[in-house]
Amino acid sequence: MGLRFRHNDDGTVTGRNEDTGFAVTLADEEEVKRLLYEDAGWAYSPPPPPVPPGFHRFALLHQEFGDGGFEGERYAELRAHPPAGCTPVDWGCFALECERPGATLLHAVAATVAEIRREHGLVMNSLGIEKPDEWLGDDRDGHGAQVVAQLVLGTVERARALGYRRVDLVRLLDAAGIE
Repeated sequence: MGLRFRHNDDGTVTGRNEDTGFAVTLADEEEVKRLLYEDAGWAYSPPPPPVPPGFHRFALLHQEFGDGGFEGERYAELRAHPPAGCTPVDWGCFALECERPGATLLHAVAATVAEIRREHGLVMNSLGIEKPDEWLGDDRDGHGAQVVAQLVLGTVERARALGYRRVDLVRLLDAAGIE
């Protein structure tokens, strides 16, 4: 039923393909993953190298229903002149893969969102995190509003646990243009 990985007390990693019974134990976790992916017949992509100190790696997406996708005319200028450290990519919508400086990830995201909004008039509205919850609807007091409240509350809780402050979250909201 899939691939399993276990970190052992001696610093090694054991991986097992439940479907084939193939198992391997090595000190190099990435090599264990590569071998298991190979055994499963899956393509393996090694993780990218770490970003330099003071930089953060993230994706920004502009997702709207019927927006014309990656090749949409509204993205032409941004495709041609993305912010420094960002590369336009087609994720089924317009997206940027970015490595940008910032004191924190939220600083880097906020600065990038603000730059794109200021220079291109476009508010990037996602980091590509899939399915925080499925919802549709425009009822201001219905399920959609409950999801917004849940995401905001979850954000506050997670931000607090990570050491972010109100000013960090407000900076991101301001960059996105909320009124």
